[in-house]
Amino acid sequence: MITIAIDAMGGDHGLEVTIPASVNVVDSHLQVKLILVGREAQIRERLDQHRCANRDRISVQSASEIVAMDDPPAFSIRKKKDSSMRVAVNLVKDGIADACVSAGNTGALMGTAKFVLGTIRGIDRPAICGILPRISGSAYVLDLGANVDVSPEILFQFGIMGSQLIESYEGRSSPTVGLLNIGVEEGKGDEAIKAAAELFKNSSLNYVGYVEADHIFMGDTDLIVCDGVLGNVALKASEGVAQFIMSVIKQEFTSSAFNKLSALVSRPTLNAVKSRLDHRRYNGATLMGLNAVVVKSHGGTDTVGFGCAIEYAVKSAGSGLVERISQRIAARMETETIRESVSAAQADRESPGVTSCSTQE
Repeated sequence: MITIAIDAMGGDHGLEVTIPASVNVVDSHLQVKLILVGREAQIRERLDQHRCANRDRISVQSASEIVAMDDPPAFSIRKKKDSSMRVAVNLVKDGIADACVSAGNTGALMGTAKFVLGTIRGIDRPAICGILPRISGSAYVLDLGANVDVSPEILFQFGIMGSQLIESYEGRSSPTVGLLNIGVEEGKGDEAIKAAAELFKNSSLNYVGYVEADHIFMGDTDLIVCDGVLGNVALKASEGVAQFIMSVIKQEFTSSAFNKLSALVSRPTLNAVKSRLDHRRYNGATLMGLNAVVVKSHGGTDTVGFGCAIEYAVKSAGSGLVERISQRIAARMETETIRESVSAAQADRESPGVTSCSTQE
C-alpha cells in the first residue's frame, strides 16, 4: 500500500479540484491511500458531496493555514508552519506518507521541501523534472523552473537524476541524454554549457550531444537537460502552442454549417488529436534531488490533471527513485575522489621534492 499526502488547499482551485481528483484515484487504484491535508471541516464537507467506494482509504489531517500563490518562499517557511503544504511535507518526513503532491506555490513548495526533507548527499540543488509529449512517446525535461543560474556540475547532476527517474519510472535502461542549446554544433553555447558537455562526455551516461528546442517534441532523446529559464520557457510555450492549435481547430470547424458537418464526420480523429495534445495527461513534475518524493502539480489544473499528478507520485514512490539516485550520486562522488587522488599522486611523481623544498629556508 502506498500512502500519498495531498496538499488539499493548494493551487488556484483548491478543494474544488483536489477532492474529486482524490476520490477518483482511490476508486481506481486499490493499493493507494491518501491523506488530505488542510482545513478539516471544509475537506470533510466536500468529501461528503462525492460518492466514494473506498472512503476508508482517505483520511484527513488538519492544517489551519494556507500558502498563497504569491507568498514568498521564506515567509511561508518561517511564518506558516501549520500550512497544508508544510504539514503534507512533514507527513513524508515522519514516514507516515511515502510522497506528497501539491498544486501550490512552486517556490514555497521547493523551499519547504528542501528545508524539511533535505537534499540527497552530493546534490547541490533540487530541480523540477516533467514529461512533455513528442511525436513518438514522451521526453523528460529538467530543470523546468527551479534554478535560474546553474554551473556545469549542477547541469551534470540534473542528468544523473533525470536518467535515474526514467530508469525507475519507465524501466528503460541507459536512457539517452541531451543538453538543450541554441544549436547542435560543438562550438555553440556559452562556456557553462560547453563545460557541462565535457562532463557528460566523460561520464557513464548515454550522452548524445546538444539538442535544440524542436527536438523536445520531434526528436528521440529521452532526457533533455537545461537550466530553469530555458526549461520553463519551453514548458509554457508548449502548453500555449497546444491550446492555440486546439482553439484554431475549434474556430475553423465552427465557422460555417459545412465545417460543422465536417466536424461531425471528423469527430473520432479530432478527439484523438485533442487527447494527444492534452497537457493535463502530463501534469505532475518531480522535485528531483530531495530525500523523498515530492510532486508539483500545475496550479491551474483541473480534476483530470491533478489526478494524473497523484498517479505520478504513486508510481514514483513505488519505484525506489530516491534510493537509486542516492546510489548513483554516491558512486560518482567515489569515482571523483579516486580520480582526484590519482591526479594528485601523478602530480607528486612529476614534481618530486617540490613540497619539501618549498618549506625550507
